[in-house]
Amino acid sequence: MSATFTVINPATALPIREIARASVDETDAAISRAVVAQRVWASLPPVARADALRSFARVVQAHVEELAQLEVQNSGHPIGSARWEASHVAQVLNFYAGAPERLSGQQIPVAGGLDVTFHEPYGVVGIIVPWNFPMTIASWGFAPALAAGNAVVLKPAELTPLTAVRLGELALAAGLPEGLFSVVTGSGSVVGQRFVSHPDVRKVVFTGSTSVGTDVAAGCARELKPVTLELGGKSANIVFADADLEKAAASAPGAVFDNAGQDCCARSRILVERSVRDRFLELLEPAVRAWRVGDPAVEGTDMGPLISASHRSTVEGFLDGANVAFRGSAPSGDGFWFPPTVVLADRGDRLAREEVFGPVVAVLPFDDEADAIRLANDTIYGLAGSIWTENLGRAVRVSRGVKSGVLSVNSHSSVRYWTPFGGMKASGLGRELGPDAAEHFTETKNVFFATD
Repeated sequence: MSATFTVINPATALPIREIARASVDETDAAISRAVVAQRVWASLPPVARADALRSFARVVQAHVEELAQLEVQNSGHPIGSARWEASHVAQVLNFYAGAPERLSGQQIPVAGGLDVTFHEPYGVVGIIVPWNFPMTIASWGFAPALAAGNAVVLKPAELTPLTAVRLGELALAAGLPEGLFSVVTGSGSVVGQRFVSHPDVRKVVFTGSTSVGTDVAAGCARELKPVTLELGGKSANIVFADADLEKAAASAPGAVFDNAGQDCCARSRILVERSVRDRFLELLEPAVRAWRVGDPAVEGTDMGPLISASHRSTVEGFLDGANVAFRGSAPSGDGFWFPPTVVLADRGDRLAREEVFGPVVAVLPFDDEADAIRLANDTIYGLAGSIWTENLGRAVRVSRGVKSGVLSVNSHSSVRYWTPFGGMKASGLGRELGPDAAEHFTETKNVFFATD
């Protein structure tokens, strides 16, 4: 295996940089450094860890434009989105900077003594990040893990390592101890697998495909190692006849075409009550055609390219035999471009059940509330979804009936760092984010003091 790999700009198909591909020995060395750094980090007073995380947040915020430009080049994210993502990293760090001083245990009444609990850090946490949102997803793991007193070794995707590498450098510039937050670049079969098998990595966080996540879970099970998994999705955007159809149609492109549909939360199925399906499609078509696909470095671009030529071929394969209703536009020539596409699908179609991970949305009709719930749940996934209705009772009933971890009513918002995030069924295991996330990176120790 080559000692380096080439990072490609998906908007131009041109190489950007050569990045080192770590070996098992180099991965082990990073883990060993993390073990040493973690002992010092965990011994610090909570306020010292909080101050260090706030310092890290300030340094990230000062480099938002640099990080955003890196993401535009490496991931093809539109510049406006990339700036938001870089700022989001700083916000997540600031939020979890409050956690070290909140990680208090319990005092439990017992006879004959005093019983107390402590939140003890795992030690070293291995975080494996996908290529679709390299900065934001990394921060959801490393910020609460560091806040809880752990060290972190982070493996970015080979396709999109540049912002993760830079965040590792900024952590050192902010004053975090050497080895506490390490970025190890390389293949999943080497670096990621070593996170799973190494005895000093005591927890693994993986975001990616369900198939790989299953392997990660199996490997962690053999090591009796806790794991958090955020995996695939085939989320439903459910539109009832009583909804504000204009608002639902206007927001639908953003719900599925953001990041070129390369989003596990993408509402890639639009389920519309049969009586208003035609009207909804009339409203949706101009919104799709207005979706601006182009150079991600240009202000106002809504959508950039797909991540690679091979991924574009995969997405194209989903359209074989599909009933395409209408499409937006996309540039031709260099770069991995693909137009936003709306397909009229039947319930048994591949497009209605499998994750495309591209700018393709399937529209399916439903007959009533029970049918909408049944259709929304007719997939192995259960990550996100939206419900559009003016009936509050229906919104509550359907929210309870749909088997997804994150739902929104009259909105397509999925992720807030101060609320829990995660999936059901084949979409994942465990929860990220929210006020209790730092506790998920600790083990509960129970101590009884006899007083008799």
